[in-house]
Amino acid sequence: MKIGTHANETLADIIARKTTEIRNTGFGMWGYGGNTCHPTSMVQPFARSFVERGRTIHLCMEEMNSNHFGEGVADEFSADGLDWQKVPDTIEVRGSKYALLIEDLHTENFQLPLDQTRVPVGPSTGRLGSRYIQGRVDKACLEVMDAPELTNEAKPRVIDIDLVAKLRAPYAVFLRGQR
Repeated sequence: MKIGTHANETLADIIARKTTEIRNTGFGMWGYGGNTCHPTSMVQPFARSFVERGRTIHLCMEEMNSNHFGEGVADEFSADGLDWQKVPDTIEVRGSKYALLIEDLHTENFQLPLDQTRVPVGPSTGRLGSRYIQGRVDKACLEVMDAPELTNEAKPRVIDIDLVAKLRAPYAVFLRGQR
């Protein structure tokens, strides 16, 4: 997922706020938009399949220049879009349609070779990450493979990861309302 300024807040301020949320609440909510990581059709099935295999799900984030100016702080969240509950007072999710539930947010710098990842869920199942993450698609549920797949692409695509968090159940939620 690409990250940067969001809802008129700098990335450094967002990281500080999320770190405080995790310390005070036990988890944080990382807001986002777009349907490539829809909570019930993509993220939750992806996460459940990994948990069933004893695997941990990580949110890997790539810093970018951004000028997102969305507003509002979500009032309620729902794992299924039917049963809603209040966002804890100790958490703010700003200018977002969805949120990932995170723990253990930390800086971690490494390169992620997209030709060594594959989409494991949804209509693009089996597609290489290097062919999926392009254009306006900047986030995805990806599984890291043991070795890169050999392709005819001129140059392997690698992205620089700057920030990592661990996801926790229910992994992704819908947001609504403003407080």
